[in-house]
Amino acid sequence: MLEEMENEVMYPMPRIGDVAPDFTAVTTAGTIKFSDFAPDKWVVMFSHPADFTPVCTTEMSGFALRKGEFDALNTELMGLSIDSIHAHLAWVNNVKERTGVYFDFPIIADIDMKVSKLYGMLQPNESETAAVRAVFFIDPAKKIRLIMYYPLNVGRNMDEILRALYALQVADKYKVALPLDWKKGEKVIVPPPKNLKEMEERNNMVSDDKVDFYLVKKSL
Repeated sequence: MLEEMENEVMYPMPRIGDVAPDFTAVTTAGTIKFSDFAPDKWVVMFSHPADFTPVCTTEMSGFALRKGEFDALNTELMGLSIDSIHAHLAWVNNVKERTGVYFDFPIIADIDMKVSKLYGMLQPNESETAAVRAVFFIDPAKKIRLIMYYPLNVGRNMDEILRALYALQVADKYKVALPLDWKKGEKVIVPPPKNLKEMEERNNMVSDDKVDFYLVKKSL
């Protein structure tokens, strides 16, 4: 058992709150140094297992078709797979010719798996040579704010990715929290009291939005 653990390949797993690991990589938009990429913007970086595969094509098309919504949220997209730049370009061209959808955002050609390993996108029990469907939400300070992982055979939900991105931005702007299934326009949660005085103020508060002193909602 010990020998098996020693021989097991371990990849780092960046965590929420970490500064996004820096890298320089060849992409479909040219060579990019991540720390210099999209200053003052959010970044949604996502990996897919391979070019010219069915689920990945639907996902990349989803990002491309809704790129305007990410633009409106001050967010740049960045894709990745363990394929060569030539495979990426051929795939982008093929999808555009077949469907009219253009992947107009950088796609990292991670042929040496450097970025995949750096971000924990390679998970050996799933695959040693294909990145899982990871999504990293990275804020303008280059801090990782949210991470999603999907297996190779299940596609992501674009509505949830956009909902989560917007929720993060709302939480930052208004210093609030968001409840279960929260959507744009719905009430948010006021931060709980931090001392006895604030707790008593909440206890004396009369509002239909108060469930108890620790759970109060409000409209923005």
